[in-house]
Amino acid sequence: MTSRPAPGLTWLNSAEESDARAALREVCASDAWASTLLAQRPYRSVEALFTASDTAMAELTAADLAQAMAGHPPIGRPKPGDPTSSREQRGMAGATEELKAEMLELNLAYQDRFGHVFLICATGLTGEEMRDAVRHRIGNTPDQEREIVRGELAKINRIRLTRLAEEGARAA
Repeated sequence: MTSRPAPGLTWLNSAEESDARAALREVCASDAWASTLLAQRPYRSVEALFTASDTAMAELTAADLAQAMAGHPPIGRPKPGDPTSSREQRGMAGATEELKAEMLELNLAYQDRFGHVFLICATGLTGEEMRDAVRHRIGNTPDQEREIVRGELAKINRIRLTRLAEEGARAA
């Protein structure tokens, strides 16, 4: 017996290219990533979509990664009015003012060192866990950090693609 694709996956497979591209760009701001995923439609399953996403992420150039990262606000400062950003950074919502101030300071130091925002798959993490991660990662080399960021983006994309596959364009 063949299972039916999730409603959002059916939508993604059949949507006009411009609509599907817009939804995918809400998942990941990289044009190259979105183009790769669009070119491989239709997807038979969410797992196939994940595989395509992971492969596309692994192939992004440094410039493509920079474009993908530009779509993410700093930890502790979700985009105003953006439910995705707020949901993903929920762990900072109840943080003390001291922790928020420390994260701001660490974010700025990280950005000075690497030239981009500190990026982590924040879903399910506490403010303290995010703080500890930036403290640890700020000592990485730029090459090490670029590959860690690539992995974090892949995790974020999977979470967002799951919502897209379940809900379609309204999730984006």
